[in-house]
Amino acid sequence: MTYPPSGPPDSQPEYGSPQVTTSAPAGSRTSRRALVWTLSVIAGLIVVFGGAAIATSGGDDPQAAPPPVVDTSDPTPEETNDVDDAASSSAPEPTPSPDPTTPPPPPEPEPATQEPEEPALTMSQQNAVRTAESYLDFTAFSRTGLIDQLEFEGYSVEDATFAVDSLTVDWNEQAAASAQSYLDFTSFSRQGLIDQLIFEGFTPEQAEYGVTAVGY
Repeated sequence: MTYPPSGPPDSQPEYGSPQVTTSAPAGSRTSRRALVWTLSVIAGLIVVFGGAAIATSGGDDPQAAPPPVVDTSDPTPEETNDVDDAASSSAPEPTPSPDPTTPPPPPEPEPATQEPEEPALTMSQQNAVRTAESYLDFTAFSRTGLIDQLEFEGYSVEDATFAVDSLTVDWNEQAAASAQSYLDFTSFSRQGLIDQLIFEGFTPEQAEYGVTAVGY
């Protein structure tokens, strides 16, 4: 048995039974949209008026502090005395001006500088000085040659050196005098005479000067 394209007989609604629709009526959808629009307008007005109120009141800024209270009352006598005492203590004391009729005191004289006293010579030093002078009066000597001669006489190295250094002697002239005495005694070459003077204790410079002074 075959059924028509509309399906089996059981699936067809019976004649006269009411049909149930699942879609909402058009009137209910319109009222819901109006309610949503009204709520949106009210919320927008609240936001606008609330922002204006906040801007007018200055937002979250704290209230301005009250102006300071100025004390206009007169100071007490104790405070006035304290101020006067502080002003008088801070003021510098006047310096007394010098009397123009009083002459200034004379400057103090500087203490006289005392020259150091020369140390006294010992007996040995005095004799060494006299012996050195007598040798120089007799013949020419180099410095080291005269010290050696005083040591040969028995003076200590210290006394002999002190005696020779205490004298004012031109050792270049002593070298020239010694070179002349050698030439008076015998003949020398220039270099031989220089070597002889160096052997006598003169320095090479003194020996050169002495040989040149005698004409070599």
